[in-house]
Amino acid sequence: MFGTILQTASALMHLYVFWRASKVPALTRLVSRRGLGVATFGLWSSVLLSRFLRHQVSGPLASVLELFGMTWLATVFLLFVSLLAVDLLTGYGRLLPRLAPQLRGAALAAAALMAVIGIVQASRAPAVVEHEVSLPGLPPELDGAVLVALADLHLGTRRGAEWLAARAAQVKALEPELIVLLGDNFDGRRIPDADALRPALRSLSAPLGTWAVLGNHDLHHGRATGVELLESAGIGVLRDRWTALRPGLVLAGVDDLTRRGRTRKLAGAIAEAMSGRPAGATIVLSHSPLRAEEAASEGAGLMLSGHTHGGQIWPFGLFVKLGYSLVAGRYEVGKMATIVSRGTGLWGPHMRLWHRGEILKVTLRSSEGAPALPG
Repeated sequence: MFGTILQTASALMHLYVFWRASKVPALTRLVSRRGLGVATFGLWSSVLLSRFLRHQVSGPLASVLELFGMTWLATVFLLFVSLLAVDLLTGYGRLLPRLAPQLRGAALAAAALMAVIGIVQASRAPAVVEHEVSLPGLPPELDGAVLVALADLHLGTRRGAEWLAARAAQVKALEPELIVLLGDNFDGRRIPDADALRPALRSLSAPLGTWAVLGNHDLHHGRATGVELLESAGIGVLRDRWTALRPGLVLAGVDDLTRRGRTRKLAGAIAEAMSGRPAGATIVLSHSPLRAEEAASEGAGLMLSGHTHGGQIWPFGLFVKLGYSLVAGRYEVGKMATIVSRGTGLWGPHMRLWHRGEILKVTLRSSEGAPALPG
């Protein structure tokens, strides 16, 4: 269903861009309408081919073609949005008939510039984004403990051992007591070379351990992919359960809630994962930023999520907000802090606009008062 919607949207955007670009004199003087049509069809075909290659073929050439097709899809989205904005502003040329063609040309140039900026942003190392969170019930001896979170690594053919080793070096420099992976650890349908990735995964180590939850890409076709690789590298996987890291500090995690919503009961999933835990501070890991109110009502002091990528490509974040009230950054849900990561890696296009990827550094603070009790 997702693929069908994506390809339909891609076709409509390509048709719209061709229709409006063919009315830009500066462009049609360089390329004939027929040539523009052939180029449009070829570029749309590259998006279609990239989806096929993503699911059916592997290898360096397939990866390059997939990368091109998906990055072009993001580019045509920017072209579509820019041209649509001009058309709405000018009433499709009726309000400013003489100026409209020049404005469309400017829109094409602006979209191309944004695409270049997005590619550059995606190529940069993730930024370290710092937060400080007061956790009710956190033992005084853990005051100042540093938690580092990585979300949406999407490890696979395009981001492998070398890229992960660079991220591990960034994490090590932050001197964390606890490391968490917030899901979509792997690209799902393409299990990466375990022998190559395992050393980099092992280097993600901390005194309180390294823990992971599964995202939608880790649960394609109902199969949990990459779990054995994570566990063989010493990373614990929290699948609808909790673990006591130290007396007074509990970490709970759930499988991706968007996948659960299709096959299992969504309401109560977080509460069930937290059930029976001892008193103290509780941190909840959930790949999708859903049911935060449920976690807060159960006494969690912090919830960490990813999945949204912060929209990844502006203004796509506006559409993400239609499905998620928590998109990126820090929110206060009741008495619980909720932090949604923009993602450390990328999905699909090699492009980010306007924010690059991020690694979360969360300093935990002990607060006065009675320990938080389960429920």
